[in-house]
Amino acid sequence: MNNTRLLTTMAVFVAIGTIGSSLLWFPTGIAKAYPVQHAVNVMSAVILGPIPAMAIAFMIGLLRNLLGLGTLLAFPGGMIGALFAGFLYRWTKKKYMAATGEIIGTGIIGSLLSVPYANILMGQSLGAIAFVPGFLVSSCTGAIIGLFVLSRIKHTQLVSNPLKN
Repeated sequence: MNNTRLLTTMAVFVAIGTIGSSLLWFPTGIAKAYPVQHAVNVMSAVILGPIPAMAIAFMIGLLRNLLGLGTLLAFPGGMIGALFAGFLYRWTKKKYMAATGEIIGTGIIGSLLSVPYANILMGQSLGAIAFVPGFLVSSCTGAIIGLFVLSRIKHTQLVSNPLKN
């Protein structure tokens, strides 16, 4: 495993996710949908695996918050979705399962975990029904974008052998 190549690839994904989130977003009720974050989660889960994908989601969430482009809800949704996407892809070797993991991890589990998270850290006492629709719309849109991009780059060296010299 080439650590320099891994870290460089991770940094590129972080940059794409951070910049893309400032360019492409839309309101979904009380939350905002950032489909680029979810697309990056799916792509990094397939290319790098679950732990690097989760680290990338954390860094994107951190940078978005530091730059004033996101909320604290970026952490539970993005990180859980990336982790699920990576594990489902690792277990099945099917790209659509990475997208499914992103949708389940972010759209359902991440949105449900955001309820107490928002209450404790953000002072918002909203029910699960307030988060689930927005998270599902965002993660579904991003997962589709991620699958589309992966289908276009499937023959490159990056996807076929990302960690070899």
